[in-house]
Amino acid sequence: MMNLNIWKHFKLVCHHKWEVFKLCCRAGIPMQGLLHDMSKFSPAEFFESVKYYDGHRSPLAVSREINGYSKAWLHHKGRNKHHWEYWIDGYIHGGYGCIIPFKYACEMICDMIAASKVYKAEAYTLDCPLKYFEAQTYGRFVHPQIQAFMRAAFSAYAAEGPQAISRANLAAFYKTYVTD
Repeated sequence: MMNLNIWKHFKLVCHHKWEVFKLCCRAGIPMQGLLHDMSKFSPAEFFESVKYYDGHRSPLAVSREINGYSKAWLHHKGRNKHHWEYWIDGYIHGGYGCIIPFKYACEMICDMIAASKVYKAEAYTLDCPLKYFEAQTYGRFVHPQIQAFMRAAFSAYAAEGPQAISRANLAAFYKTYVTD
């Protein structure tokens, strides 16, 4: 079973990376898309993900349920700036997480859309990323300006589809909602 999971997880990661790359190209950040999630191939992340792979959701979520944490996630979030968790620094910024720079905020949008697409498979609809976003309780972890940017991007994507993910659109949303 482990050997089969190695192949299945490898394919899943590559599929996710491909979806992120396509969106990052649309967003005008192709290099971000090309280098996206390379740490998933590191032993620290890959083998835990293989161990808890089930094909329907993140293996890191499965690890959290079983162990109470995921070593792979702790490794991943500290090395990938497109995760909002990377930008939490003791709440020195008015009690909120830091404002995420534009290129990483855009990659985060692309990542979340791609993850929805890959994990939802046949059940995926354009509003899945927005529904996922709205179901989260980011609280003070994600800066409210970044949350507003995310809501605008996911709402546009739900209404317009992939054409909503362009450098011009994302830059306009960022300029509108992120003022610091």
